[in-house]
Amino acid sequence: MITTLTPNPSFDRTLRVSALQRGEVHRASLVRVECAGKGVNVARALAVNEHPARAVFPANDEDFAAFDAALTATGVTSHAVRIRGSIRSNITVVEPDGTTTKVNEPGPELNGAEAAELIRAAVTASDWLIASGSLAPRTPTDFYAQLAASLPDAAHRLAVDSSGQPLQQLVGTPCAVVKPNLSELADLTPRRLCTVGDVVDAARDLHDGGWGSVLVSLGRFGAVLVSDEISYGTVAATDVRNTVGAGDALLAGFISAGGRGVTALAEGLAWAAAAVRSVGTAGARVSLDDRCAVVVSQCVPRDLPVEE
Repeated sequence: MITTLTPNPSFDRTLRVSALQRGEVHRASLVRVECAGKGVNVARALAVNEHPARAVFPANDEDFAAFDAALTATGVTSHAVRIRGSIRSNITVVEPDGTTTKVNEPGPELNGAEAAELIRAAVTASDWLIASGSLAPRTPTDFYAQLAASLPDAAHRLAVDSSGQPLQQLVGTPCAVVKPNLSELADLTPRRLCTVGDVVDAARDLHDGGWGSVLVSLGRFGAVLVSDEISYGTVAATDVRNTVGAGDALLAGFISAGGRGVTALAEGLAWAAAAVRSVGTAGARVSLDDRCAVVVSQCVPRDLPVEE
């Protein structure tokens, strides 16, 4: 069993438009509403690919009923820490070429007691604990550092995917896996990240500071994995419909394959390729073609640019 923790879940509303033009009126050709949030997305990706998953998140009674029904339908076990506020709504606008624009609400306020209860609910006897996403207002910014301190074997079974101050406060705290994207990694290092080599050097600093594996997602440029060894991988994604959720799928696939090494990196990239074919943020089933499209090597192209 893999447990996921989502401190700030969301109702994701995805709209497809022919072209997004600022200041204009648009008509959506597709509207899709899903129970989501990064950890919830990870749990659904795991379940749809036949890995048992348990999702922990804060919710009031009404919102929990909606989430529980949606997650149960995909095979995910849900557990809510009860709060009085309402789960936020996030809007994603998708254009035909896959260009994605997001508007995210801040979410309900969580006090210290509610944040502590989330940690207690998540720290269970699972094979892995994957904690993902932003923090709701008033949640202590060291939430993920507190979570790691509450898990005796965090260095072996805690994976974190966050950003900003919550991620910065985790630096130096032992964790098995941390998954920043390029922008999030840039916030953690004084280095300028222009090439794969720059990414490797910045990730190695974080690895040396206590993060067992640093999995850096680079969008269309692939992903870098820095642990005791260094790997780089790419995937030839086709039929890209929505890039939201690709990073969640990358982490889900990586952990499903053991959370370490070249094999796990390849599986994560295959799951990401499957995810971008989905219009919404729900997990997608990985195919043999997805796995065949992945190229992973420990011969890292250090001079390869990672900027648009």
